[in-house]
Amino acid sequence: MKKIIDINGVKIGGKEPFALITGPCQLESLDHARMMAERIAEACAPTKTGFIFKASYDKANRSSISTKRGLGMEEGLTILSKIREEFGCPILTDVHDAHQCAPAGEAVDVIQIPAFLCRQTDLLLAAGETGAAINVKKGQFLAPWDMGNVAEKIASTGNERIMLCDRGTSFGYNTLVSDFRGLPIMAATGYPVVFDATHSVQQPGGQGTTSGGQREFAPVLARAAVAVGVSALFIETHEDPDNAPSDGPNMIPIEEMKALIGNLARYDSISKES
Repeated sequence: MKKIIDINGVKIGGKEPFALITGPCQLESLDHARMMAERIAEACAPTKTGFIFKASYDKANRSSISTKRGLGMEEGLTILSKIREEFGCPILTDVHDAHQCAPAGEAVDVIQIPAFLCRQTDLLLAAGETGAAINVKKGQFLAPWDMGNVAEKIASTGNERIMLCDRGTSFGYNTLVSDFRGLPIMAATGYPVVFDATHSVQQPGGQGTTSGGQREFAPVLARAAVAVGVSALFIETHEDPDNAPSDGPNMIPIEEMKALIGNLARYDSISKES
């Protein structure tokens, strides 16, 4: 049975229109987060697309020791709480070890498990125990059918507010490939499936001390994913991606988001007609 998750008014799953998980890769400041949330809301308004604001307070998995990690948990969660209060939208952020889950669960609506940590049992259990919705990214090294075991770990806590997210699969050095067979395979678990369009075009470590990316292909992959019928899309965005502190090469410029969302909404409505 296909589950539908209600996250602060945004319904994800079943035949519901696709929801959007979006925002800058890394939190930069309260003013920047406010600006991004406002522009995202404007981009989503014409299609009434429900969105979850996403930003990371700590980018623990960086290519180099010299790259910026972020504002840290205390300041970051304070900012995210304010965005939730001011804009009334659900908030998502990622965690990296079990002790971060409880405070994150109080500040945000969705806890995200990074792909490289998707098999860490203690982390999954601590996240599930918060009662928050959980978006767990499929490791680049896992087969899609392996995500059933990941979901079972979280569900063992009594929390079945689970989303399974594909972000590409390792395909040689510094390269990812998206296998769209994996989306319906993961959906067979009954949990809503998210497709991460921007990290799927990332080139991990592709610029030596930073990751590269090919943002021009993110809309292509996003269209394919909504044609398959995914429940949500994950698309990071920024007003100046080329100068963003992380993942700039694969983020979509915010001024392009309104047209992209409108295009994706048309594909989504066709895929969910039957």
